[in-house]
Amino acid sequence: MSMRDGRLVRRLKDRDEKAFREMVDEYRDRVFSLTYRMLGSRAEAEDLAQEVFITIFKSIDSFRGDSKFSTWLYRVTANHCKNRIKYLARRHDRDRTELTERVEAGGGGSLAVPRAAPRPDAQLEGAQMEQILQQAIAELDEDQRILVILRDVEDLSYEEICAITELPDGTVKSRLHRARMALRKKLLKHM
Repeated sequence: MSMRDGRLVRRLKDRDEKAFREMVDEYRDRVFSLTYRMLGSRAEAEDLAQEVFITIFKSIDSFRGDSKFSTWLYRVTANHCKNRIKYLARRHDRDRTELTERVEAGGGGSLAVPRAAPRPDAQLEGAQMEQILQQAIAELDEDQRILVILRDVEDLSYEEICAITELPDGTVKSRLHRARMALRKKLLKHM
């Protein structure tokens, strides 16, 4: 754990509200990106991201420091996402029509689509590709989706992903390979 994260964790354990704001400012985009890509709904992702930060603040004493703070934060976020997916599945509330909001809002973190295409036709094509990619990721099962997001979108190392998912290295690699193959099939259907 970095010295900066160590200081932040100590301040959080002391219930320093300024440290809480710093944590939110530092990790807001990463937490929202993960929740949004897992849930596919901007409103659900915003609500869940808030819940994640509240959970982190309330349970900071359980952070042992065995891993990086960001790894622990991702693990908490991933677990919250899985729980919300199960909850939404029970309620049959898995409407993914908000996937286009990310493109319309100009959100970052696209996989292979350039951020700012110079020509309108290229911008439209990029936005359409982003929407197709988001839909294909959303159609993966939650175990595959989390691995693709953590590795290919968030660009985390295999070591970090293993720590977040609590899976062995070989399992992460094989499941990620299968997830990428499933994603490829879904994308080929749209091409």
